[in-house]
Amino acid sequence: MDKLPPILLTSSVTAMDQSVQLKDEKLRVFHTLESIQKWLDISPQNKYVLCDGSGFDFSLLVLERFPGANIECISFSNDPDLIRLHGKGYGEGEIIRYALEHSKTLLQSQWFVKCTAKLWVDNFLECIQSWNGHFVCQAFFSNVFSFKKSQLEYVDTRFYMIDKDFYVNHLSKAHIGIGGPSGIGIEERFLEMVTREKLSRFLFEIPPVVCGMGGGSGKYYKDSRVRRLKERFRAWLVSQNSEFKLLFYKH
Repeated sequence: MDKLPPILLTSSVTAMDQSVQLKDEKLRVFHTLESIQKWLDISPQNKYVLCDGSGFDFSLLVLERFPGANIECISFSNDPDLIRLHGKGYGEGEIIRYALEHSKTLLQSQWFVKCTAKLWVDNFLECIQSWNGHFVCQAFFSNVFSFKKSQLEYVDTRFYMIDKDFYVNHLSKAHIGIGGPSGIGIEERFLEMVTREKLSRFLFEIPPVVCGMGGGSGKYYKDSRVRRLKERFRAWLVSQNSEFKLLFYKH
């Protein structure tokens, strides 16, 4: 098993889903290159795959900005009509599918990390310690700080680690049929999978600190000591709940 899995950055310079807040293509390129620089600062020994689903070729920009870095750039053109119908989660699913079929880097690895382009994870090297051999992610729980009953609401699909065969067998079609009349998002589809498969130990023990520009929300996420403490406290509270204790990775 590879000690450092390749990191797949899923990109779409052209925002085909018009519900997203960040549509400016120059800004989307800028923040994607920013995230690559941050990833290289965090884990320079990693292999990276940048796959763009709007036909934008990053090869020359990446070669110019990051000479010598191990970054494979691939691209293709997603179906804009299907993305308009099903949303950006559909487009992301197609990007991952294409990357798994065409990336030489991913072909040579048993597992990979997926992160939405324009984002990075400041504590990535801590998070990787939670690898369980199948699938590790972050999730959102409701009512953590209240007396109401907490519930597992959805899986955070911005960043996760996954075995390649596990993805193909359980999640490669998760984006099919989302959005539109169903109203179901990709996050809920991932939640359906972990519930159906009765997965345990699939949540990071230390919450990922996701930073950078959220293309969908238009918000810029920054790291801070207060944020890390709050997210760790939230995870600790949930892990003490007997209903959810077995979901968290433990050494």
